[in-house]
Amino acid sequence: MTSAPAREGAVALVTGASRGIGLAVARALAGSGHRLVVTAREPTSLEAAVAALRAEGAQAVGCAGGVADSGRAEACVALAMHEFGRLDVLVNNAATNAPFGALMDVDLARWRTAFTVNVEAALHLTQLAWRAWMREHGGAVVNICTEGASHVGPNVGAYGTSKAALLHLTAQLAGELAPSVRVNSVSPGLIRTEMARFVWDGAEQQLAASLPLGRIGEPEDVARAVTWLVSDAAEWVTGADVLVDGGTRVRAAAGGSSPYPVHERLRADHDEP
Repeated sequence: MTSAPAREGAVALVTGASRGIGLAVARALAGSGHRLVVTAREPTSLEAAVAALRAEGAQAVGCAGGVADSGRAEACVALAMHEFGRLDVLVNNAATNAPFGALMDVDLARWRTAFTVNVEAALHLTQLAWRAWMREHGGAVVNICTEGASHVGPNVGAYGTSKAALLHLTAQLAGELAPSVRVNSVSPGLIRTEMARFVWDGAEQQLAASLPLGRIGEPEDVARAVTWLVSDAAEWVTGADVLVDGGTRVRAAAGGSSPYPVHERLRADHDEP
């Protein structure tokens, strides 16, 4: 999977970009020539990420605040237009995996928060990007979903259901915004991030052995897929979901008939991630 260089002067907004997948995506996009606006909830972590990106040669500015705050979302798009005068790429990566647990025990206020962060914020930011730049000039949107959105797993009902909604939103937006804006998603499997640490920490060897490709994923694996999707190399791709899961969905054909270790980890007793 190779990517063409960014169009001259192209600007990308990446949410949840202070660490993990978001930061890896920001680095990859900078490497292909994009200028960056990056967001995260925690200002100190965001400042460190922006400093790191600039030290690596990126043109980057930060916009602190949670994507669930509509005012902060508006501020981030406004910052892109003020600093760079355009907004070609939007990567909706920020997410929450709370509330964790059985749905019969879920607090409905926290359930609504999951949908606000994982679904509504992506729609709102796409609306803002469309109105500010993409409606007249085109662009690309990538939503970060999850391999687990297509099936069920223990204790992750709120997360999986909200991400399944994000998958449908991706397809719906792809149809509505064509032909000027392409909208796709990337669905990672288990990735070495802080958000997923409670799953892989202390069990990496067992988890890796259960996957056809023999390792858990790295944030850079996801970043490469995102970079390809927003490039001209994928100019005839929209409404697609790219699996980056190490072969999770083909375990059975690869001889993985034993219980899925990720689900065993999710069933284990531990504090909410």
